[in-house]
Amino acid sequence: MSREVDVVHTGEEPPDGWDAAVFLAGPTPRDPGVASWRPAAVAALRAGWSGGRLVVFVPEYAPGATAGPPADHAAQVGWEERCLHLSDEVLFYVPRELDTMPAFTTNVEWGMWHDSGRAVFGAPPEAPKNEYLLHYARRSGVPTAADVPGAAAAVLERLGAGARRTGGEREVPLLVWRTPHFQDWYAAQRGAGNTLLGARLEWRLRSFWALRVRVHVAAEDRVKTGEAVIGRPDVSAVVLYRPAPDPGDTLVVLVREFRSPAATADGQVHELPGGSGDGGPAAVALAEVREETGLVLDAARLRPVAVRQVAATLSAYRAHLFAAEITDAEVAALRAAGPGGVAAHGEVTHVEVRRLAEIRDGALVDWATLGMIAQVLDGPRRG
Repeated sequence: MSREVDVVHTGEEPPDGWDAAVFLAGPTPRDPGVASWRPAAVAALRAGWSGGRLVVFVPEYAPGATAGPPADHAAQVGWEERCLHLSDEVLFYVPRELDTMPAFTTNVEWGMWHDSGRAVFGAPPEAPKNEYLLHYARRSGVPTAADVPGAAAAVLERLGAGARRTGGEREVPLLVWRTPHFQDWYAAQRGAGNTLLGARLEWRLRSFWALRVRVHVAAEDRVKTGEAVIGRPDVSAVVLYRPAPDPGDTLVVLVREFRSPAATADGQVHELPGGSGDGGPAAVALAEVREETGLVLDAARLRPVAVRQVAATLSAYRAHLFAAEITDAEVAALRAAGPGGVAAHGEVTHVEVRRLAEIRDGALVDWATLGMIAQVLDGPRRG
């Protein structure tokens, strides 16, 4: 992989592809006699970059170029907004000088990007009026530095070697591109012959994200725009059941938990034991059963059933479904179980053992949960 650093100045068109992109956000000198901090930042990034192609967006005119008429202000703002969203990291450096570099616009940009997961903040300790910005950097877990080399080093550490992206892929930042759940969704799109023409990261919350995408749909030869793809790690879900002579009397283990989106009569969700985590779907399934119900299952009892998307019109994540038949003694133990869950994560779960007929004929569970239960309990009879 050849090492390459390209600088893209105000008004210049971004290249067709790169491994990483950085935007240099911060004040620009008003006085021609005051030197910009950005050449030093470019030099530090160039010296430390070890990946393939790094693009650095510099919101200043290239040496020798001049600004256009005042009407070009809108073009400048549009160029900056576009390149900010194209960037994997936004390096804020604020050497504020109230007379020559007041950084008023930088304050606005910082407010928009400080909690994006893509920001690094640097400022000389003596620079005035940065206390509020530093407060929000600490609050949002943004790396901070006291000089340009330190800020550049923090950016380079987060970029690593980057990842090659071209065309519309450039608009997917590394913090999303590197997630397995994005790659699973994107592999499915490419497998169908579709092309990602563009994307905009609308929000991110821990391992959850929402991309507004623009896709060329190969089968229909048209471009679909405006829809959001919500991504999160895949989940493992387990149907624990005790068969009965009358199928409607089959017992199924549910977990009741308060979840804010719930629109049920009791304001709680009633779902299968499950969740996401590390270690592979089966290991996650066993761990979630233990955490949420207290039942310790041997891996040999766990039967893989199927993997399906859960809410295909909105979210790209999938559920890895497993099943295990339980004993009468385990049913009794589950009925007597106290609250479970991981309190440190705000999770408090309660075990419910319900008849299949009650689950099927009532409004206790959502359609996805009902479908997973039906796949396990009705599947053999259908086949």
